[in-house]
Amino acid sequence: MNWRSLRRMPRVERDTSRVGRAATRLTRVMAIGAALACGTIAQARAEGSAPLGFAVLSGAISRPADEAPVRRMLDAIGRDPNIAFIVYDGNLKDGAEPCRDSVYQSRHDLLDASRTPLVLLLGQHDWADCGLAHAGAYDPVERLDFVRQLFFADAGSLGQNPLTLSRESDVARFRTFREIVRWQAQGVAFIGLNAPSPNNHYLTAGGRNGEFEDRAVATTFWLEHAAESARRSEMRALVILLQGDPDFSRYERRERFAWLRFSRTNQPRDGFLELKRSLVKAAESFRGPVIVIHGTDAPEPNGFHIDQPLRNDKGLIVTNLTRVAIAFKKPQSQWLEVQSDAQWHPPFRLRVRDVNVNVKDTRTREPVAPPETPAASYPAPYPAPYPAPQPTMPASAPPALPRNDLPESLPAPPSMPLPASDLPPILTPPQSLPPIYPVPASGVQNGTGATNGQ
Repeated sequence: MNWRSLRRMPRVERDTSRVGRAATRLTRVMAIGAALACGTIAQARAEGSAPLGFAVLSGAISRPADEAPVRRMLDAIGRDPNIAFIVYDGNLKDGAEPCRDSVYQSRHDLLDASRTPLVLLLGQHDWADCGLAHAGAYDPVERLDFVRQLFFADAGSLGQNPLTLSRESDVARFRTFREIVRWQAQGVAFIGLNAPSPNNHYLTAGGRNGEFEDRAVATTFWLEHAAESARRSEMRALVILLQGDPDFSRYERRERFAWLRFSRTNQPRDGFLELKRSLVKAAESFRGPVIVIHGTDAPEPNGFHIDQPLRNDKGLIVTNLTRVAIAFKKPQSQWLEVQSDAQWHPPFRLRVRDVNVNVKDTRTREPVAPPETPAASYPAPYPAPYPAPQPTMPASAPPALPRNDLPESLPAPPSMPLPASDLPPILTPPQSLPPIYPVPASGVQNGTGATNGQ
């Protein structure tokens, strides 16, 4: 129908024709929008169920001579297509090395040259020990501010292909805490904290814990809100990383008016007490598998240790939280590889890799009784301090490694709580709740670097 024929039509017919064409265009636009929405949802679900691999380093640089082997290790990780990003879990220097600006600048240039996105978490020697005489007798808070400005200047991580992070400094109330971050990748939510050893930089002298108290409040806020955001976003797991050892074996029950009591013991206050209580709340809020990875000074023959040591205020084990304590024998050449797949049960597997070994990588396993047949299961009750890998694998999972080369597995979260815990059963997160502020950045694909989420 052309314009001349339209002019010859009565006004009512012309209006009807125009409405019909407009309705047709609107229908097409709605159909295209629905198709795009379905495609976006399908793509998000596919990304959430895709395999994920990442690396964890800790305490790899203790002196200038360590920079060359660490550079080789970063290059080796960068050539691995299965590693999406690296987490450097604290301690860019040794406690005896002075906290000079040039030292931090040298370590920044080293880590920023990584081809794989690298998320840096601060440790004890990075700022908390700078007040000691052999470290230069600096002000630890001043050094912390300097490190924040140097390493966390923007929202991106370190590395040649930066990963976009959500920093706690995006919240006006916590503007200074740029080192506390979170991000998402392949359906897994990650939280990086600033909680150094020893005792989370809690000072016994009165009137000197302003930094500790402000950071404790910021950490509590970030953990609880990040866990709630992960629950609403239907993340399949929550991974929390920090450098300090929270000493989970030390349990302090909350008591009213405890500050009024006099104690004859000289045991210092637990600087990780608020953190451990926040972990309990985060596990109860998220309800899915929660993994806590941190460094430890205790010797670990296999390079890491797995257990479930966290208890709530009632003294019951938090059954959906698993701790991984890492202590590498050769931190300049060893790193922890973590692989996750939604189709695996349990969904996480760990191994320590050594870049100096080409064929026989250092793959660690906790001691378990050998099966009688290749298809035999490991009948260990849950939770177990040294969980064994599941014998069955789905058809779409990667091909199985030889029996003596299997990486270690994390325990699967129970669908119902054990008698030792008072956690309610894992519930399906609400479907219509909006994410809380700030929204974490989008995930990354293995071997393809980082992508900015908009």
